[in-house]
Amino acid sequence: MATKSNSKYNSEFLKIMEERGFIHQCTDFAGLDKRLSEGAVSAYIGFDMTAPSLHVGSLVQIMILRWLQKTGHKPIILLGGGTTRVGDPSGKDEARKMISDAEIGKNLESIRALMGQFLRFGSEKATNAGDALLVNNAEWLDRLNYIEFLRNYGRFFSVNRMLTQDSVKMRLEREQNLSFLEFNYMVLQAYDFVELAGRYDCHLQIGGSDQWGNIIMGIDLAKHISNEKRFKPMPLPAGASGASLKVLEVQPMIKSPRTEASDYSQKAFMEFMNKGENKELFGLTTPLLTTNSGAKMGKTADGAVWLHKDMLSAYDYWQYWRNVDDADVGRFLRLFTELPLAEIAKLEALQGAEINEAKKILANEATKLCHGDKAAKQAAETAQTTFEQGGVGKDIPVFELDTDDFGKGIAAYELFRKSGLVESGGEAKRLIRGGGARVNDVKVEDENELITHSHFANDKTAKLSSGKKKHILVKLV
Repeated sequence: MATKSNSKYNSEFLKIMEERGFIHQCTDFAGLDKRLSEGAVSAYIGFDMTAPSLHVGSLVQIMILRWLQKTGHKPIILLGGGTTRVGDPSGKDEARKMISDAEIGKNLESIRALMGQFLRFGSEKATNAGDALLVNNAEWLDRLNYIEFLRNYGRFFSVNRMLTQDSVKMRLEREQNLSFLEFNYMVLQAYDFVELAGRYDCHLQIGGSDQWGNIIMGIDLAKHISNEKRFKPMPLPAGASGASLKVLEVQPMIKSPRTEASDYSQKAFMEFMNKGENKELFGLTTPLLTTNSGAKMGKTADGAVWLHKDMLSAYDYWQYWRNVDDADVGRFLRLFTELPLAEIAKLEALQGAEINEAKKILANEATKLCHGDKAAKQAAETAQTTFEQGGVGKDIPVFELDTDDFGKGIAAYELFRKSGLVESGGEAKRLIRGGGARVNDVKVEDENELITHSHFANDKTAKLSSGKKKHILVKLV
């Protein structure tokens, strides 16, 4: 994989991160580069379980985990079975909606399956050093003894400093409520890093730029603990192994008497911190990613761009990438594909209509990573049939309309509304008046034009189109 590079870094991982635009800040570039060059490093990124899927906004972090693995390091995915109950205030104007333990458990299992699309995991029978590891922070957070935790670690957190964190300061300046529950999130995230260092020899935490303060607090907490030679992490559940995927099950809050931390847990962190030059913990953040228009990645007018196929089809996912702004193509090819940089340079240099070919390649490569090669090819074929050949691709969404409701016909604007292609009758009328509505690729001239059985083919279907990008099949049943 080695290529000629003008990078200032020696480690292959940081070279790739720099060349592809993943880096924003690091606690110690030189130190991290040295550590990565010396051998395999375990690094983690945390994801809370607020929905059954992650969306495109999390894809930068997922791609970093892939590059970690491809360059010989060990990626750790920390799933927030515990912290999801608290809610990260970073970048939020208001508190997240509280979700039940049952929902968290379902979301966790769904996201665990999603990660298997991007990363290599070992089997129950065989694991390798570079296999990705899934960990649930409910393993230790559910077992915290509140008074003991405050006594041992609370004095290492300065409220003065916590009030300067962007996530807190933003709420206070806007006079928006910040609950004590949310205020504690940064403390729990800091403690996560310490636990992962002790349990899994983890040296590096990676996150978005909004996580910088939380990452620093974790590193500082580890230093305080190391200086005082005292660390008492929470024990694993009885009979559980830290490397076992079975511990991912979300447990209720512990009601049984707390047991003393195991000898393994007590010794592990101090052994980790006494490894000479290799003891240091590092933090690395990625830039806040927006589109060329300034919109936040992962959000569109139609909602979130989910990574899970049950929440967004492979075809719609392909279309999202196919329709990005011309100015975003090169940057997105570097971030969201694994194409060689030389090839990307040629693609982003394309001008005019030719840039559309680069967008198709971006869509193919991004969809292949998330949904697999077969789904990417099928989505591309559907798009070609629909947009270039005027046909009907098999991945186009279908709306079933009862023949009795259809009667002898229905006004065009009403059919567009019923199908869900637009959200309201008013929007449908504006679409038709603006010349953007088509039935079977023929422009609708009048909002009250009667759509009758003559518009439906032998299989009782008609294609409705909103502009060039949104289509739906209406099928009479």
